[in-house]
Amino acid sequence: MAQRRNGAPQGPKDDAPASKDLTQDKQARLLSQEAGHFSLVRALHLADFITELNGFCGVMSVFSSLRYCIQGDPHNYANLYWALGLIPLGLFFDFLDGKVARWRKRASLMGQELDSLADLVSFGVSPAAAAFSLGLRTPLDHILLAFFVLCGLTRLARFNVTVAMLPKDGSGKSKYFEGTPIPMSLILVQIMAYWVYKGWTLEQVPLGLWLEGTAFEFHPVVAMFILHGCLMVSKTIHIPKP
Repeated sequence: MAQRRNGAPQGPKDDAPASKDLTQDKQARLLSQEAGHFSLVRALHLADFITELNGFCGVMSVFSSLRYCIQGDPHNYANLYWALGLIPLGLFFDFLDGKVARWRKRASLMGQELDSLADLVSFGVSPAAAAFSLGLRTPLDHILLAFFVLCGLTRLARFNVTVAMLPKDGSGKSKYFEGTPIPMSLILVQIMAYWVYKGWTLEQVPLGLWLEGTAFEFHPVVAMFILHGCLMVSKTIHIPKP
């Protein structure tokens, strides 16, 4: 989650802002210098590389969904299980990068941006790709799944803009999430994993296909993606941070 580095304890309170600014200034200088092909890699912190693993899980989940779509046997669910299983693995790395950042006392503006981008892939794009693979494949399904992904994109962008203005606790960590965090899409992932376990895919998707044969045919289960998308961009929902 993109908020991981903003509340990292930096030592005594009086020294924390200065220490954080120095770390970020050093990274900004490294990123702006033209010091060779691998200067970007040298500018990243250990927590940033862990965040990259979160994004890697999301990308591999999408590829696994695509592999299921092109395979010959629709009843072989191995690729679907991989697609759904890689998403919670991404969440593991999402939590781990924050712990490493706090342990090493490394604040990172680059890390904040990496977190948002990795979260969008792992908890926005990859669940939508899995839903497509499961059978939500009508044109209207596509539009509604895209709405879900765009809500996640908007929520993460809002966080990056407003994080400095959210109330903080004594350590500088934000007190609450504004709107549901995008990793809560794991609830949708668990539901889809149960469908795969029961064999409820393609023509067997729960609740079936509505308005079949029309330009507006859709699967009503896509509503759970719409609901999650709306909750993510809510301004009034405040969820206390653990």
